[in-house]
Amino acid sequence: MSPAEARAQLLLVDDDAELCAMLREYLEPEGFGAETAESGQSALERLARGGIDLVVLDVMLPGLSGFEVLRRLRATSRVPVLMLTARGEEIDRVVGLEMGADDYLAKPFSPRELVARIRAVLRRMADAPAGGLLSFGALTLDARAHRAQIDGADLELTSAELRILELLMQADTRTVTREELMQQALGRRLLPTDRSLDTHISNLRRKLVRFTERIRIQGVRGAGYALMQR
Repeated sequence: MSPAEARAQLLLVDDDAELCAMLREYLEPEGFGAETAESGQSALERLARGGIDLVVLDVMLPGLSGFEVLRRLRATSRVPVLMLTARGEEIDRVVGLEMGADDYLAKPFSPRELVARIRAVLRRMADAPAGGLLSFGALTLDARAHRAQIDGADLELTSAELRILELLMQADTRTVTREELMQQALGRRLLPTDRSLDTHISNLRRKLVRFTERIRIQGVRGAGYALMQR
């Protein structure tokens, strides 16, 4: 277990009390602390007190939806969020990632897969390049501070977006394959049905273009992605 995972405090947000109890029983022997919230409002109230390292957030909640909880949370916090979506509801996954979720998991899922996803997100939050700051033109990235900037303006990236951008910057203008990005950034192998990498790349492009058109992420057909500078 990495230092980032050591007794990380999780908040499970789901109105299924039986599911939450089962997940707590599984997660705590794995070394995680786990609290629960059965509504979006109670989740926001708990998060406002601090001390939560990662949120597992169901989309379908009574009152405030998971999307609304995420929207309000992202206005003030970058705490990692793993969304739980209904199987087959790809639009929920895309919307969640676009709104700032770090990853998603479709229901029903195995507790083992949930633990793997949680650990992957926490590792992304802890990993930092040995050389410190990275730069590519006006773009700088400090993984230790979990921040990427263009001319001093913060891009406000999620942990997944930050890790993908870090890998692209380390490669300079060389192509990084989709398989490498998936494995090293998201912690799982590339599957034909998993569109999360495409969504993260799309989000990165959108955030970059807000500040500059000189730097872009270029898709390389049949290979992967590379950073380009005009």
